[in-house]
Amino acid sequence: MLCSFSFSLQLVLTLVSILHSFPVCSTNQNAAEKIPSSNMDPLELETLFKIMETLSSDQDWRVSYPNPCQPGSSWPGIECRYTPSDNHFHVTRLDFGTPPNPACKNSATFPAHIFHLPHLESIFIFQCFTQAPARISVPANNLFTSSLQQLSLRSNSALIGTIPPQISSLKSLQILTLSQNKLTGEIPVEIFSLSSLVHLDLSYNILTGSIPLEISNVRNLVGLDLSYNKLTGPIPSAIGSLRILQKLDLSSNSLTGKIPDTIPQLNSLVFFALSNNRFQGAFPSGLTGLQNLQYFLMDNNPMFVPLPLELGQLKKLQELRLSNSGYSGAIPSAYSQLMNLSSLSLENNRLSGRIPTGFANLSRIYHLNLSRNFLDGIVPFNSSFLKRLGRNLDLSGNPGLCLSPSAANAFDVGVVVCGNSKSSSSSIKPLKKSEAPLKSDSTLFAVALFVLTLLHHGLCSC
Repeated sequence: MLCSFSFSLQLVLTLVSILHSFPVCSTNQNAAEKIPSSNMDPLELETLFKIMETLSSDQDWRVSYPNPCQPGSSWPGIECRYTPSDNHFHVTRLDFGTPPNPACKNSATFPAHIFHLPHLESIFIFQCFTQAPARISVPANNLFTSSLQQLSLRSNSALIGTIPPQISSLKSLQILTLSQNKLTGEIPVEIFSLSSLVHLDLSYNILTGSIPLEISNVRNLVGLDLSYNKLTGPIPSAIGSLRILQKLDLSSNSLTGKIPDTIPQLNSLVFFALSNNRFQGAFPSGLTGLQNLQYFLMDNNPMFVPLPLELGQLKKLQELRLSNSGYSGAIPSAYSQLMNLSSLSLENNRLSGRIPTGFANLSRIYHLNLSRNFLDGIVPFNSSFLKRLGRNLDLSGNPGLCLSPSAANAFDVGVVVCGNSKSSSSSIKPLKKSEAPLKSDSTLFAVALFVLTLLHHGLCSC
């Protein structure tokens, strides 16, 4: 299990670069020098050539690489392993679409032959099916893919159709990524019979229907991303069975209802995103059980309730986004205890009262947006706080707020000075699009969590 999620920016960027390239390790040449043969099983070799002919026209692969697993001269995008028992090399990994891996031709279609490679453990196809329509095809009663652990098909704009339920025949599958394609239909319940599944990413498709109740069956799941689809209905309470889940992203769907009472049972949860849905009503009790939570993103939902007090007890929170959701009442002073908070977004709600004075002591905060509410009173920030946040502080649209003369004289941000009725501005100027901060840490974190999951389970061996 992953131990820590407090990443430095340098570490996160390093992990992002690993994910982007997915380097393929070549056959161990030192060990291979002692191997008497580089032959492949003839049937496996022919299957491999058919796959290449289906996907790539970079060269005549039969002529250029008659022995694809040859140590020191294997073709790019392939990883092989020698098996002493049969004195053969076997293909264990295939990568396509990202240099230096083989590029895909315009007429590329999905190569169902990949499921006939008996030793294949990992498939990664990126931006391959972009011209001719392609559909995922898994042979029925498939007997050859018991070793497959990772199936990743990402950013294929011409990959259409439904997710075949036959994927459930891949019993060893740990990583299933079908993100940024054009897949349609409902999520097949058969997927949730894959008891070894660790990471499931079906984001950025056109999937419809509800989240299956059978989701409770994948008890080993660490990451679940169903964001940016057209899913409807409530979050099933059965999701509380996923006790080691660390990332849950259901944002940008049309999900409804309340947050289920079983969510606090996910006490390993680190990243939780429900933004851009139709959730409403009170939060479940017991949110204090989410003590590992670092990112809670739930903006753009018609909640229309007071802000939950219990969030102030989640000491590891780094980013909290609850904007544009109709929250009313005062900002809980307990939020001042979130000393790890770097970003807080509460804009465009119905919040009233004063800004908690303790916000001035949030030493790690770099983005604070309380704009377009009904807050009043003196802004409790001194000049050094104002300078540190600069344009990342937005208090606009709160006519009752004013800035103390000492802070205003030290740093002019266009805020009404308390007692100065001649000031025409009533708030700190909002962010312009060109001045918006860099992509939030939550996006980088989600990528980093996925990479660390791969490394932890040995699916990225380089």
